[in-house]
Amino acid sequence: MGINRRQFVGGAVAVGVAATTGFRPAGTSPLWEEYARSPYTHPQIPYVGRAGARGGATVPQSFAWGHLAPLARPPVVANVLSYGATPDGSADSAAAINRALAEAGERGGGTVLVPPGTYRIDDFIRIAHSGVVLRGAGSARTKLLATKHLTELIGPYGSRYGGDKSSWSWAGGLIWLAPHARHASLVAAIRARAWPFEGWTGNRRDEWRTLTTVRPARRGDWSVTVDDPSALRRGRLVLLRLADDAGHTLLEHMAGGGTGPEAYHWDDKTKLTSYVPYEWPVRVVSVQGRKATLERPLPLDVRPEWDPRLTTLAEPLTDAGVEGLTLEAVETPQSPHLLDKGYNGVTFQCAYDCWAEDIVVRHVDNGFGLVAASACTLRRTRVEGRGSHHPYFCREGAHDNLVEDFRIAARTVPAPAGTQLHGINVEGLSSYNVWSRGVMEMGTFDTHRGMPFANVRTEITVENNGRHGGDASAGPLYGARFTHWNVTVTNGRAGLVKIDTIAPYSATVGISEVSEFDQIDVPDFEGALHARVEAYGTPGAVRPRNLYEAQRMLRR
Repeated sequence: MGINRRQFVGGAVAVGVAATTGFRPAGTSPLWEEYARSPYTHPQIPYVGRAGARGGATVPQSFAWGHLAPLARPPVVANVLSYGATPDGSADSAAAINRALAEAGERGGGTVLVPPGTYRIDDFIRIAHSGVVLRGAGSARTKLLATKHLTELIGPYGSRYGGDKSSWSWAGGLIWLAPHARHASLVAAIRARAWPFEGWTGNRRDEWRTLTTVRPARRGDWSVTVDDPSALRRGRLVLLRLADDAGHTLLEHMAGGGTGPEAYHWDDKTKLTSYVPYEWPVRVVSVQGRKATLERPLPLDVRPEWDPRLTTLAEPLTDAGVEGLTLEAVETPQSPHLLDKGYNGVTFQCAYDCWAEDIVVRHVDNGFGLVAASACTLRRTRVEGRGSHHPYFCREGAHDNLVEDFRIAARTVPAPAGTQLHGINVEGLSSYNVWSRGVMEMGTFDTHRGMPFANVRTEITVENNGRHGGDASAGPLYGARFTHWNVTVTNGRAGLVKIDTIAPYSATVGISEVSEFDQIDVPDFEGALHARVEAYGTPGAVRPRNLYEAQRMLRR
C-alpha cells in the first residue's frame, strides 16, 4: 500500500527511537525532535497520530501497526446478483444494489458483494446503516456506471448563504454514506428548498441536548473533568461543543492567539461565524468518577467562556465502507465554476469510523467528500478522467480523517472556459485531518478559507497548478498548526504549499525550492506569524519522511 515494512522501520521507527533514546539517524529533523518531546501541545505541529477510522486501525490485513489490530471486515451477507443486478450494463442496477444494502443494514450489517462486471446505475447508491460494507472485486474489475446527476435525482441545491451557486459543487455523492435519518432530513430540506446546515446537529443546528458541562482543560489533554458523568459510558460517541464569546476569543485561539488574531476584524466574517460553535465528535474510552478519558487528545483548550459541554449528536453512521470498485459517470463537459450538477463520487456525511479503499472515480464533478465526517479513512483512492472541481473536499467541520495513498490523475481533456480546479480541499473549521503519500498530477493544497486549522499534508508530489477559492466572508485561509512535510513540487510554484509567510504557527518542512507566481496570497493576520521552515529545498531528505507515520510510532 505504498510502503513496505522495511522502509517503514528504516524511517518512522528510527525517528521514534531518536525521540526516546537520543540516538539520531542522519538527516533527522531538529523540529521533529523538538516536537516529539511535547507531541500533544507543540505550537506549530498538530498531533494527528490517531487520525482515521478506529484511530487509524484500518490497515492492510497483512500488517497491523504495533499495538493496533486491523479493523475486522464484516461477513458477507448478500450478493447484488441475487437482487437482480446485471453485470453487463444493459439495465439499471441501482435499485437492486440499494435493496441489498438496505436489507443488510436492517439485519444488523454485513458485506454486500458486487462481482466483476459493469453495472449501470440510474440512481445514487445509499449506504445508510452502520456495519454495512459495499465490496466490489477490485477497482479494475467492478465498475458502477452512473447515468444521472444529483440535480436530476434529488433536485437543485442552492446555498444557505444566498446567490445562484449550486451546493452540489461541494456536497453529496453518487455513492453517499450517511446515516438513514440524517440523510432523509437533508434530502427533504433540499427538495423543500430550505437549504440546510449539513452537520451533526441537524438542518438548523438545534438537534442536540446536553449530556454534561465540562471543566477547564488544555489542548492535548486526553481526559476531561465533567460535572455529571451519569450519561457517559465507555464507547459512547459524544460531541464536544465550544461556543464563541462576544470577543471571538475562540476564533482567536484557533488562529494561535496573540496580537494578529486579536486585531483581526471578525464581526463581518458572517460565513465563518456561522460555523461556530465548534463541534468535535469523539468516543469516550473510560469513565472513572467525574473523569472521562477520550479516544483522542483535546483539539483546543476548554475554557469557561466558551460554554463547553458534551452533547448528543445525530445517530451516526459507523463501521461502514465501500471497497474495490470504480465509479464512472457518463462523460460530460465540466460545468462552470460553482454550477456543478452533481456527478459526484463518494461522500461521507455524519460518518465516524468509516472507510473507502481501492476506489477510483472517473469523469466526476467532485471526487471524494468528507462533510461533517470524522475519523474516516480513504485509502488507495484515485480521481481521474475529464477533470474535477474538487477532487477531494473536506468541509463543514470534518475532523481527524486520513487520506492516504491517493492520486489525482491529469485530466484527459482540456479544461472548458469558466471552470475551476482546486485539489485537496479543507475548509469550514475542519481540523486534524491528514493527506499522506499522494501523487497530484494536477491541483493544489486548497485551503479554502473558513479557517481550517491543525491539518497535515505529508509525503506528497504535486504539479501545483490549481487555485484556492473561498468567500471573503468566510474569513482567514489558515488557522494555527498547518504542517506541510516532505512535499515535492514539480512545477516550482510556491502558492499554498510554502506557507511560512501566510499561515500562523505553521511548519513548512522539506519542500522543493519554489517561487511565487499565479495566485499569490497575503497574510490575514498582522505581525509575526511564528511559522517555522526547515530543510527547504530538500524534499525526501528530511527524516522522518512521513510525519503522520512517525507520529503513529510515538507511544502515549
